[in-house]
Amino acid sequence: MKALLIVDVQNDFCPGGALATKNGARIIPVINKLIKKFSIIAASRDWHPSETDHFKKWPPHCVQNTKGSRYHPLLNSNGISKEFLKGTSGKDDGYSAFEATNENLENYLKKNRVNALYVVGIATDYCVLASARDALKKGFETYIVTDAVSSVAADTEKKAIEALKKEGARLIASDSVDFLEN
Repeated sequence: MKALLIVDVQNDFCPGGALATKNGARIIPVINKLIKKFSIIAASRDWHPSETDHFKKWPPHCVQNTKGSRYHPLLNSNGISKEFLKGTSGKDDGYSAFEATNENLENYLKKNRVNALYVVGIATDYCVLASARDALKKGFETYIVTDAVSSVAADTEKKAIEALKKEGARLIASDSVDFLEN
């Protein structure tokens, strides 16, 4: 089985948000097209408390129950099978979707017999990178959909993509994802 993993497509990571990425909103139509091709769709969200050590490294963003923590309104979130919340305590950064505290992503995927994971979302150079690395470490065939990710910075995106490729991730364009898992 194949699954789509949508990483942190939230208001605060899109234009106008507290920690916006340049292409945050531009990738959403691509992700919405991909949603139609998968029956298993997992999505992560940063879900930070208002007081967290994470905000010593980053501006406050995706604070629990705020507009910034919601999925971007253009994202077809109705297609999401299961949501995974990360960065939920005052101590953890929660970069990887596999660090979710409300449910175990690895167990969810294995329970659904997923062996290949297609990763999209924000930010290529942080949360997408960490999630894809964990997917590889846990034995999932891992694909990065290159036109469905957005980074904090262009130079770090290129380094992240190159690192993931060296570690075993496969790069794919969204128009090459042409199957529908039932």
